Amino acid sequence: MAVTTKIADLTGPGHTDRFGIGGTDLGILATAPDGRLVAVFGDTFERAGVGGPGWRSPVVLFADPDGFRTGLRWTGSGGDTADYACRLVSKPATNWFRLHRRVTTILPADVITVGDTMYLHVMANKGLGNVLWSEIIASRDNGVTWERTGCDWPGDHHDGLFQQLTWCDGGDGYVYAYTTGFQRRDGLLLHRVPADRITDRDAWEPWGFAGERWDWGNPPTLTLPGAFGELNLRRVPGPDGREHLLLTAFDAGNYRIDTLLLDRPNADLHRAPRTTVLTGCGWDDEDHATGRVAQLYGGYVVPGSTLDDLHLVVSQWNTTTHWPYRAMQFRTDVTELLRTEQSEVRAS
Repeated sequence: MAVTTKIADLTGPGHTDRFGIGGTDLGILATAPDGRLVAVFGDTFERAGVGGPGWRSPVVLFADPDGFRTGLRWTGSGGDTADYACRLVSKPATNWFRLHRRVTTILPADVITVGDTMYLHVMANKGLGNVLWSEIIASRDNGVTWERTGCDWPGDHHDGLFQQLTWCDGGDGYVYAYTTGFQRRDGLLLHRVPADRITDRDAWEPWGFAGERWDWGNPPTLTLPGAFGELNLRRVPGPDGREHLLLTAFDAGNYRIDTLLLDRPNADLHRAPRTTVLTGCGWDDEDHATGRVAQLYGGYVVPGSTLDDLHLVVSQWNTTTHWPYRAMQFRTDVTELLRTEQSEVRAS
């Protein structure tokens, strides 16, 4: 298990008040085309906690990439020149609105930058966990404003395992995406799409096993069973001078956040080196200085991280008292994954 410690609280009183944010969660990060850090948050309220005035979701905050190691410092918000963090999606998509289904919240899954455009995959919910559809929205002004692209999928796409999503540019012309359900009870599927066709539904193809072989375009097959929640796939530099593909996942079944080192986007996840970076615990057993966090979830890599100085944004929600409900920054070292990988290579 990796050694992890808390750096700072990122949201809540004294941190995000000037943006009209008292309680919020998630904080999914990507670097905008202009170099700023863009953090996307979920259900947001003006007061500290869950409930009360000023609800909206999702919202964006900006941060300077310099100095993140001592805790992200927010420099602005999306959608409002007065710095009130506004909801990015104002109304349901027209084709779904005709079905008279009431959307209670739209939650972000992951954000990616491709060229001069940022794409955000979101889930439209009728009640928490009942996903009606997911879709991609886009920003062409560095995350300030967002618009619908017309690319959406029904909630039961791939048997409901195309709701929660994380993606990463593979550097080979494709964007690769791991997906699962929103309910934290299912395993992972893998997909790819040409980077220049990310909003073309027909261009997406799953990775699956059929005819005694794995291949793209086969019916999707679980790449890793389990009960997963939030996911984050990112390229992270290592001390060896190379970039490494890192999958961070909230393993709800084991109440912890793990990282897996992938040797390629379609790696065998059963054999991928894996370590636990944070563990869940009861409220009386918390120790943030050692990575023990009650009712934790999320786990999003801060751009600029390295394997030996990996920074993660982690959420916490006390579902009984509704506070804490916040995002926090933790720091860990996962270079042990490289040693595990090298040992396995020698053994083979």
